[in-house]
Amino acid sequence: MNRRTFLASSAAGIVGTSLVTHADQPAPRSNIGLLLYSYGIRARSDAKTEFAQPANFLSFAHERGANAVQLALGIRDEKDCLAIRRLAEKREMAIEGIVAPHKDTASDRERFDSELKTAQACGAAVMRMVMLGGRRYEVFQRAEDYPAFAKQAATALKEAEPVAARHKVQLAVENHKDFRIDELTQLIKAVSSEWVGICLDTGNNLALLEDPFATVTALATHTRTVHLKDIAFEEAPEGFRMAEVPLGQGSLDLPGIVKAIRKANPKVRFQLEMITRDPLLIPCLQDKYWATLERVPGRDLARTLAMVRKQAVPQPLPRLTKMSAPEQIELEDRQVRESFRYAAKSKLTA
Repeated sequence: MNRRTFLASSAAGIVGTSLVTHADQPAPRSNIGLLLYSYGIRARSDAKTEFAQPANFLSFAHERGANAVQLALGIRDEKDCLAIRRLAEKREMAIEGIVAPHKDTASDRERFDSELKTAQACGAAVMRMVMLGGRRYEVFQRAEDYPAFAKQAATALKEAEPVAARHKVQLAVENHKDFRIDELTQLIKAVSSEWVGICLDTGNNLALLEDPFATVTALATHTRTVHLKDIAFEEAPEGFRMAEVPLGQGSLDLPGIVKAIRKANPKVRFQLEMITRDPLLIPCLQDKYWATLERVPGRDLARTLAMVRKQAVPQPLPRLTKMSAPEQIELEDRQVRESFRYAAKSKLTA
């Protein structure tokens, strides 16, 4: 089944009552980790069962074939940290954390310090960090909003660097639909520290009209961890829509992307980010989108839209709003499992 056939059948038939499960199939062992966000639906629905707690998610990810996890570790005492670390060692899995940058208050600086201390005690050498919680073209309304954010982000990152160095944990700033290539490179170079690098998302910069392979090759040198994903496109009057799909079923040149990253950093870890959700609208044909992107060349817009037209799926991408809660959970798990099977069979990150 090729990419177009899969996506068309998914859109047409995923809401059926006879859903296939792969729970009884052995997990393929792949040289990739699992980001907690790949199970956002289950984490929200299983909040009472503490699905997202590190020990629980470590065991769950191991069952799915992961060799690592990336998730928020929070603040924990020495006993909890040791238990998490020993479980990861027993499973032969690595741990990476997620931390929010500190706010300009004493209490939040203390929180940031404590989270990095916890990460180090749990055995996490890398902490993924996002400087802007939302998407640039949705958050900012005026041209002057972005320079103010960029200045604040630079200050916060410079102040965070000594904390990371003290705890010997690397901070990895994600390209989170906020910085274009040159902007993120400038941010990282301004700090110029072995303790500050990039969490490289293989698809995010498409939302800012940048070619995914160009993004990878430009940022790979500074990369400390990778959010590995594949992307499918859908045309829209406002611009286009994009959605994560199982590895190998989208439009990204995953072998080429992995090779380029590995060339720059042979030891970098790949974390699967397969978020199951409605397709994201990239409204690049609306005025609001351009509030802080006025310097983007017209050729970038033309190239991106031409690529979308060429590679867009023939049928609408699946919408979760048309599915029941059990169907959403099943689809989420199925897409992660299919990604691991592809990675194992193709030896994508071997």
